[in-house]
Order: sequence, then structure tokens, then C-alpha cells
Amino acid sequence: MAKRDISRRDFLKMLGIGVASAAAATAAGCAKDKNKQSLPLTIEKGAMTYRTNPNTGDKVSLLGFGMMRLPVVEADAPRGASGREVSAPIDQEMVNRMVDKAIEYGVNYFDTSPAYCQGRSEKSTGIALARHKRDEFFIATKLSNFAPATWSRQASIEMFQNSLKELQVDYIDYLLLHSIGGGQDAMETLRKRYYDNGILDYLLEQREKGVIRNLGFSYHGDIKAYDYLLSRHDEYKWDFVQIEMNYLDWHFANEINDRNTDAEYLYGELVKRNIPAVIMEPLLGGRLANVPDHIASEMKEREPQRSIASWAFRFCGTFPDVLTSLSGMTYMDHLDDNLLTHSPMVPLNEEELDFLENIAEKIYNLKNIPCTACQYCMPCPYGIDIPGVFSHYNRCIKEGNLARTSDDTDYRKMRKAFLVGYSRNLPKERQADHCIQCGECVTHCPQRINIPQMMQMVDEYVEKLKQDTL
Repeated sequence: MAKRDISRRDFLKMLGIGVASAAAATAAGCAKDKNKQSLPLTIEKGAMTYRTNPNTGDKVSLLGFGMMRLPVVEADAPRGASGREVSAPIDQEMVNRMVDKAIEYGVNYFDTSPAYCQGRSEKSTGIALARHKRDEFFIATKLSNFAPATWSRQASIEMFQNSLKELQVDYIDYLLLHSIGGGQDAMETLRKRYYDNGILDYLLEQREKGVIRNLGFSYHGDIKAYDYLLSRHDEYKWDFVQIEMNYLDWHFANEINDRNTDAEYLYGELVKRNIPAVIMEPLLGGRLANVPDHIASEMKEREPQRSIASWAFRFCGTFPDVLTSLSGMTYMDHLDDNLLTHSPMVPLNEEELDFLENIAEKIYNLKNIPCTACQYCMPCPYGIDIPGVFSHYNRCIKEGNLARTSDDTDYRKMRKAFLVGYSRNLPKERQADHCIQCGECVTHCPQRINIPQMMQMVDEYVEKLKQDTL
């Protein structure tokens, strides 16, 4: 990879597998190929892989259910390129069915937030989980006091208490300070959200009372805030920390977006302090489940019976200090595939890690826009479907329909495919040319994408295609 800060041997030591155990994993594989491991072909009850939280002894499923992209009722609801419109109501019956199956097959960690699904995720999650025994699951939610209007002590406490009400519980298993490091001035925002109002002290008190069983934070962006909170670990005793980690972010995070550190550093700092890591975006908003076709073919050649997404989850699960990896599952097929990967999860061996390094570099070189379609930037005050614009651009890269110059082979075909798809998936009033560069979206983006700059780039590309009549 472009930035190899540790040797292969040191990397394996960090994973806890080492050369000897990597060889053992290889030996367990197919006799025809010394580098091929045996992977489960069917989902078996009781086969889920678990990790133990060293602070509480919680036995947590390595697969966590992210309640961020819940299914909606109207299957034929109007769609943009990013998917169904977020205004469609949540399909509670389907959420119940998916939660039931997840618990039946061993998933016990459910992650939500007051901000997810336009404020409806906690209630939906609470309805689904209330039908099960309280000791069958762990609930993770967040103090998502992003807006200045929620920074007061009273407003933040009300948000926390409302989470208990919506989730229908009298204690939260895993509570996070949400999106630390986000915003234009991360340290100033951190101070206003959690220090000036005394809310961090309040949350520490709730942990002492048992209303919060584990207290941590999720990190998005500015490393100063991350390092500051970890520097005070002796005082706060963080029970866990949630970070974005995947095989692309491991080395390339600060090259594919405006973050100033890679996942290798984030994870390593937690390992030093014996803090369990909860992983968000193992698929990078679905990008690592929908890699460009020629890369997908290469991965399928290696494991024809497994999904592209399974590689990303196995990468995260190979790290021993990962407590759980979150997956935002919208359809039952997503759940089934993830259950297969984690029941049990087979760690990557040395040769497979090398393979993923090469895949990561190939994906990085495609220069996708690193949008995860999290919707934090929405709604745009000028009506632009920001995730939809980025999704179409990235899809054309994936499908080989992004013509760079008129000298490209099949330029006419690629030009037509891009323009037709752009008009079909995005109403004119929601396209990139409506961006006035106000920058309001930038402060909300967990990936720290310079959204106005990217909008301008897409708009200029669209205009170039329109004007080129070759």
C-alpha cells in the first residue's frame, strides 16, 4: 500500500494471529489450495462469533445490527439515485421480522440514535426489541446533540431521557457521545456540547447509577478531539469507542476525504489503552459491497460462493480488539449474508490480507467520492439530492461509464449512459447545478467531504458532456 507504517510481521502481531496462527488457519483450509480457508456455506444457529467486553464481561455478537437504514413501507415510493425518499414511513413489520431473526441467530447488539431515520429509528427499534427479553440484547444509542439549540444542559438531558422512553428501557447498555471531531472547530464544539453545560459529568453520574452501563464516543474527523478524549481515559474510563474502519480506510482515509488520520492509527490508540473498538462503516456506506465490476470479478474468482461484502466484514473481524462491526441492514438478504459471514467468522490469513491490500489500492486509484449516503447532509436548503448526485457519479465509475476524455474507448456510449442516468435518477431541481456553495452541508458530513467542491466538479463534468456532441 501507499503508506505502510508497520511491517507485515508487526501487522500480524497487532491482529493477534502472527505467522504461526496464520499458518494454522491456512492448514484448516482446502487441501487443493494452501491459501484457501474453509468458510461456512449455511447459516447455523448457535454458530455466531462473540467477543467479550473486558470492562463488563458482556458477550457481544461480532455482528452488530445498525438501525440507521431501516426498511420503509412504500416499496414504490419515489426514488432518487440514493434510494427511497427518507420521508417514507418505516416498515415496522419488516423491522420486527429482521430483529427476530437476528436475535434467533445470535445477534445481540443493536445500534441506533435520535438522529437516525429522521428521528424515527429509536422508536422503531424500541418496538421491535420490546417483544424480547431484556437480557437477550444490548442497546447502543447516542447523545446526538448536534445543533446549537440542543447544547443546553436541559435540552441534552431531555434528549437522553427521551431515548430511554422511545427505546422502552430503563437503562442503556452502550451510550455514545455522538460524532466527536465533527464540525468546523472540533475542540470548540466538543467544549460546548459536553463540557460547558456539564453534560459529560451528568453522563458519568448516570453510569455510576447504572442507567448507562457503558460510556464511549463515536469519532468523526478531527484527530485533536479524538486524542484529547483518549488522553483523559484515566479520568473517564471509556468503556468503548466507535471508529470508522475498513480495508480502504486502514491506510487511505486521509487521502480519500478530508480526515487527518487513518483507521490504523485510530485502532492502534485503542489497543494501547485496552479499549474495545466498535466498528462503523465496515462497508464504507455500501461502497465495499458494490465495488467496480472488474474488481468484483477478481474477488469472486477467489471466493465465488461468498459476497463481496463478506471480505470487508472478515477484515474488521480479524482484529481481536474489535467488539462488534455494525451493519446497516435494510433487507432480509443483507441480514442473511451477514449472518453467514459471522456464523462463525473466519479471520483472514496472511495471504488474504495481502490480497485485500491490493484491492484497496485499486479502489483508491478510481478516485470515487467517499459518500456513504448517511443523509447527515440532508435536507439541502436548496433542494439538492446530495447523496443521489454522488451515488450516480460513483455508480458510473463502478460500471465503467465515466468517460474522462473523448479519446476514451466507447466514449459516446459512456457519455450517453451518464447523462441519461443522471436525468432519470435526479429531477432537474435536485441536480448539482443548484448548489450555491453555501457550505451548510460541510459541517454535517462525517466523511468531511468538501461537498460544494464536489458538487462543482460534478456539475462541470455534466456540462462538459452536454456540450461535447462528438
